Parts: sequence; structure tokens; C-alpha cells
Amino acid sequence: MNFVIPSFAPAIPEMVLLGLISFILIADTFWSKRYQFATYYATQISLVVVGYLVLSSFTTVQVITFDGSFVRDSFADVLKLFTVLVSLGIFLFSREYLLQHKFYSGEFFILGLFGVLGMFVMISAHNMITMFIGLEIMSLAMYAMIALRKDYRQGLEAAIKYFVLGALATGMLLYGFSMLYGATGSITFPEMAKIIESGNVDKVVLSFGVVFVVIGLAFKLGAVPFHMWMPDVYQGAPSAVTLYLGTAPKIAGFAMLYRLLEEALPGLVEDWQSLIIMISVLSMVVGSLIAIVQDNLKRMLAYSGIGHVGFLLLGVIAATPEGYAASMFYVIVYAITGVAGFGMIVALSKTGNEFDKISDFVGLNARSPWLAFMMLIILFSMAGIPPFIGFWAKIIVIEEVIKAGFVWIAVLGVIMAVISAFYYLKVVKAMYFDKPEDTSPIETTSSGSNLAVSFFALALLVLGLVPSSLINLTYQSLTSL
Repeated sequence: MNFVIPSFAPAIPEMVLLGLISFILIADTFWSKRYQFATYYATQISLVVVGYLVLSSFTTVQVITFDGSFVRDSFADVLKLFTVLVSLGIFLFSREYLLQHKFYSGEFFILGLFGVLGMFVMISAHNMITMFIGLEIMSLAMYAMIALRKDYRQGLEAAIKYFVLGALATGMLLYGFSMLYGATGSITFPEMAKIIESGNVDKVVLSFGVVFVVIGLAFKLGAVPFHMWMPDVYQGAPSAVTLYLGTAPKIAGFAMLYRLLEEALPGLVEDWQSLIIMISVLSMVVGSLIAIVQDNLKRMLAYSGIGHVGFLLLGVIAATPEGYAASMFYVIVYAITGVAGFGMIVALSKTGNEFDKISDFVGLNARSPWLAFMMLIILFSMAGIPPFIGFWAKIIVIEEVIKAGFVWIAVLGVIMAVISAFYYLKVVKAMYFDKPEDTSPIETTSSGSNLAVSFFALALLVLGLVPSSLINLTYQSLTSL
């Protein structure tokens, strides 16, 4: 049997990232005592290097290597670039928060990099084993990050909840994978699609496999009815960790959804489409309605995130290249907006005050007009109010689901978008119209955090004014495949 050496070139960003993580992991034990921020700077430099490698070797053709287990295409490259951008913002906000709350450690940044590596592997996975490996690398890093602050009881409780429910969901996903393998005899996505299309499969086993896979995917995205972990974990975890959980992993989750449903199971669209419709509708309704009664901002944003997942799935329901491109655009916009929103909470957090309640934002305009204006932009973008980029994200997924013939879902989506605007406006009212008990000026934890908040918030406005470049990028990355 002849062994063919695979091409390593498509996976160079992942290999370099793994090498840099290994170096930082060892070096942190030496330099952390002498140079406190060395691991932080090494982490940011590593992300910049990996982002440059992805950008410099950006591909418009599909390249498959490692015996069909790894794929490099424009879809993967675009998502990896935004994963890097979002991660840079996450770590920038997190540094000052960790210092303020006295649990700064190199482990946070190292675990975060391991999570990014897992996301990269998920995004480029071309078979079920690679997909599962990437998912576990990301998930195990996040379990540890939530429990990193050992003296924080809420964080430890959130970590246990996430670990137990995550293990259950992973078991269901693996069970679904085993059924798909049993029915098709293949683990590689294109081969599975061909075998399913041929009709030489056990339909019953295949249908059960699809159900379990969709359940696993819904849990990872935080969609109803598998959302029970999100509010508790978002509220319980330290704000810097919530910032991580609520942003970059959503990009990898969408990539996982696309690879499995579009590349492996396009012939079963009638089976999984009805499941996605149910999950999308429930997510929009539950996320929009329950968020109204929340007084904790992180918990409110968790339910808001559940609602956003419902909108994200509208493009998947369409099951067309344009529909997936619309969902891809939505998840990128949501990740950037999430960094801005959770980043604001992190930036305002000071020792003794997490700044995670709506009441904490009362009279923010009187105390810091600029930060109040930035928060206004973030909330309006989340609500989908023009001219911010969140408006275009909602418009194009609703447009794609209408094209697919599901007008009633589009109408429901519009109604839920209007309802969801209420709880965002509730925060705006608190900032601009309620009088604060403390009228002293308020500042972010550092000038770097202030600049980062301003950058991400203003990006939502600028992208909303000229959305065509980002929309075209996402559409071209999928329609060219």
C-alpha cells in the first residue's frame, strides 16, 4: 500500500496557530512572573500572524487535503478572518477586566487561543471526525474558561451546568453521527451526499440520525428548545468569559451547520427543513418575549442571542446558496455586535460592580455622553433599526425566506423584531431619561477599552451605511463554490 504525503499548505494557519499556542503555553510559566502582560501580547500577535496567513493565502477554489478530512475554500477563509477579528476584540476587552477583578492569568488567553484553534478546525472540517475534534477542542477550552475564577461561585456553577448539558448534547450529536455513518457507510461529507442521493440507504436510520444531529447543532447554537444553558451560563460566567462565549463560537457553530446540512445532507432537505423551521420559530418567539422581563443585561442579551439564532436560521430554511450566504452575513454581524455589546459591559466593569444590570446604565448619558451614544448604536443595531448594519442582516434573511415561499415565517420574524425592539429601548430609556443616584462622571477601565468600544460601535454604523461590500463578500464566498 502506497502512502501519499498530503498537502500541508491549506492547513498552515492551523498548524502555525497550534505551534504558537504550544510556545506560549510553555513560555507563560517563565515570563508571567517577570512580564505580566507578555502572554496577552503574544496572544494578540499570534492572532495577527494567523490572520495574515489566512489573508495572504486567501483562496477562491476549494482545496481538500488529509484524505478528504480538511477543506480550504473562500467560505472557510472569510469566517476564519472574522473569527480572528472578533477574537482580537475579545482579548483586548478582557485584559483590563481580568486585572480589575483580580484574576488575571495567562491561562485565560491560552485557553482562548485553543478555542480559536477548535473553531478553525470546525470551519474547515470535511468529515464527521474532524468536525467532532474541532468541536471538542473549542468546548473543552470554554468549560475551563468559565470555571477559571476559582473564588467565584456563580462561575463554577455555570461551568458545571454548561459541562453537563454540553456533554449530553455532544452525546446526541455523536449518536446522530454514528447513525449517519451506519446508513451511508461514509464519514466524508460529499461522499455521504452522493450515497444519500443514490437512494441506497436505510431511510429510517438516516431520519433518526438527522434528528439527533439537528439537536446537537441546536444546542451548540443555543436555539430553543435546547437553550436552557444560555441565560444561566451567560449571567453566571465572568463578563470577559461571557464576551467570548457569546461571539466567536457562533461563527464556528454556523460553519458546522452549513458543512453538515448543505455539504453532507442536501438530499434530506425535506427532513431537516421542518426541524429547522420549528427551532427557528420557537427561538424567535421565546427569545423576544422572555427577554422583555429581564433586569440583568447579560441575561437579557442571552435571550436576545436566542432570538438572533432564530433569525440566523431563516436563511438556512431557504436551503439555497443565497440563503446560506444571508445567514453567514447575519452571524458575522451578530458576532461583531456581540463584541461591542458585551465589550461595553466588560469595559464599564469595575471592582465590586459587574455593570451587568439595566439599573447600572441609569443616567449613563449624564455621566458619560459618549459611552451612552456608543451603547445607543449597539442597541439599535441589535434591534435592527436603520441605518445600522443589524437592519440589513435582518432584511436579507427575511428576503431569502420569502423567496423560498415561507411568507408566514417572514411575517412572524418582522413581528418578533418589533417586539424585541422594546427591551433594547428599555435600556435606552434608562440611559437617557432616568436620573442616576450617582452623578459622578464614569469612565471605562482603560483608554484602550474606550477606543475598542468606539471602534466596534462605530463599525456598526459605518457598515450599515455601506453594507454592500460585506454582503457581496459573503454571497461571493458561497455562490462561487
